[in-house]
Amino acid sequence: QVQLVESGGGSVQAGGSLRLSCAASGYTYSMYMGWFRQAPGKEREGVAVIDHNGSTGYADSVKGRFTVSKTNANNTLVLQMNSLKPEDTAMYYCAASILASYPGELAAEDFAYWGQGTQVTVSS
Repeated sequence: QVQLVESGGGSVQAGGSLRLSCAASGYTYSMYMGWFRQAPGKEREGVAVIDHNGSTGYADSVKGRFTVSKTNANNTLVLQMNSLKPEDTAMYYCAASILASYPGELAAEDFAYWGQGTQVTVSS
């Protein structure tokens, strides 16, 4: 059974940085993984994804500010978030898919396993 545990959320002022980590267990390195977020009253949206080849995808709203990476050795997914904005405030979720490769769009329905989430709050 795949288990995903996020860490690294918190509160920061606009313009600041945070680094989210997701520790995966019961998982093979070949999985396609990603980060999603959900703000109160809004739908869950894809933020950044990475597949087993290292191909990445980003939401337009975070391109140039966020970087997703994955270490196969210890099954850790990382999201480095820079130049944070108040609109980045949300619960951030780590997700793992049974697919191996990024299909070209950030779709929550491609992901079968989800973490509990970590809160990110950005104040202006």
